[in-house]
Amino acid sequence: MKQSSGVGNWFGGLGREDAARIITAASDVALVVSADGNAVIRDVSIGSQDIPADLAERWVGKPWIETVTAESRSTVEAILKGASGNGVRRWRQVHHPSLRGENVPVLYTAVQLGREGVFVAIGRSMLSFAALQRQLIDAQQSAEREYARVRQIETRLQLMFQVSSEPVIILDANSRKVVEINPAAANLLGGSAQRLMGRVFAAGLDAAGRQELEAVFATVKVTGRGGTASVRLGGDMPCECTASVALFREGNSVYFLVRLAPVELEMARQNAAENASRVFEIVRSSPDGFVVTEVDGHVLFANRAFLDIVQLTTEDQARAESLGRWLGGPGVDFSLLTAQLREHSTLRLFATTLRGEYGVLTDVEICGVAVPDGEAPYFGFTIRDVSKRVKVETRIARDRPRSVEQLTELVGRVPLRELVRESTDMIERLCIEAALELTNDNRASAAEILGLSRQSLYAKLRRYGLGDLEPREGGEVAPDSDRT
Repeated sequence: MKQSSGVGNWFGGLGREDAARIITAASDVALVVSADGNAVIRDVSIGSQDIPADLAERWVGKPWIETVTAESRSTVEAILKGASGNGVRRWRQVHHPSLRGENVPVLYTAVQLGREGVFVAIGRSMLSFAALQRQLIDAQQSAEREYARVRQIETRLQLMFQVSSEPVIILDANSRKVVEINPAAANLLGGSAQRLMGRVFAAGLDAAGRQELEAVFATVKVTGRGGTASVRLGGDMPCECTASVALFREGNSVYFLVRLAPVELEMARQNAAENASRVFEIVRSSPDGFVVTEVDGHVLFANRAFLDIVQLTTEDQARAESLGRWLGGPGVDFSLLTAQLREHSTLRLFATTLRGEYGVLTDVEICGVAVPDGEAPYFGFTIRDVSKRVKVETRIARDRPRSVEQLTELVGRVPLRELVRESTDMIERLCIEAALELTNDNRASAAEILGLSRQSLYAKLRRYGLGDLEPREGGEVAPDSDRT
């Protein structure tokens, strides 16, 4: 630090108070430190709001090195050593710990006052500078993260551009030269991407297609809206294509994005899309319910017939709900369905019931299929309302007995109570027929064998339509005394 030779002439009569005001005004913090070996702080003056005021009370009476962090103690010793000599005094940064848990950086230099036997350490707060450093570091890290994100996006887009099966070419809007071309477009043009780079794209087209494409280029460049042109590509395998042109800017440069679609391929895609739309509309309008679910049973799609069965108004009410919410026994039937589909991929004629939102039960038959889609397949279910069929079968059961096989086929479609009643009726009828056969149609003996009264036997004969009973007057059945 160079001192002016004449500056001392101005401070010849400087008093203590004037010196204290000058030091306070020139520094953020000023320390009066004893010149002995302990370097004890005798007084503190704080002139900046960046430095906590409570530090002054805690520093007075302590050695200076005890008010700084362990890493800064050697720096304090160097400051005091420089102040006691006649060499150039340097500013050095030390850190004071604060009660808030943060270190307060301060830049110090010291001057020894010989007659007083003390050092005066003048400090400047570096908190503002440290805040700027943190902001700079945060900005640099943010820029690095953004740069990495942009590079990742660029890599993904370049990969998509290269592996895309759709022919795509990027042209310079002024020269019409190829800037980028993917392998699909290079194969369509009958060359390699390296050989086609830098060439004028329209050079490989027929005259009519070149003229039409140039007109589209001019229109797109002026309006900024995309356009299409029909062109014929030459080469070893000439073909008719539709060229779709779009305009984009990159910095100060303007480029055309050209997508080529062979007419045959485009027509095939359109037909496939139309067919898929027709199939979807047929499924949506089918009289049988159709539901697509995830592997955990959450509904992705449900047609109108299914919504009618479960008493819902819109598809949104069913979407994301579990199919097991409406299916058979809660959690039981759906577990059986999914287990079958996971094991065999298909399911046929699973008999169960669907519960509507308002409690209506509907007998249904379900067929299902598991469609692979990555690690977890999708499940598709067709649901047919068979409640009318079950009612007909139940009505027929009242007229004739069922076999054991017929009864077991109704398990899952008919409640157990009705199955037990039908089984009991079938066994009772068979026993009566056997008793009549054993007694040669002697009803008194048959009643005795069966342990029934004659009146009970006649009532059961009439119920099952057995024997030849004539009704009495008033609708009562008269016993056939000729056979007793």
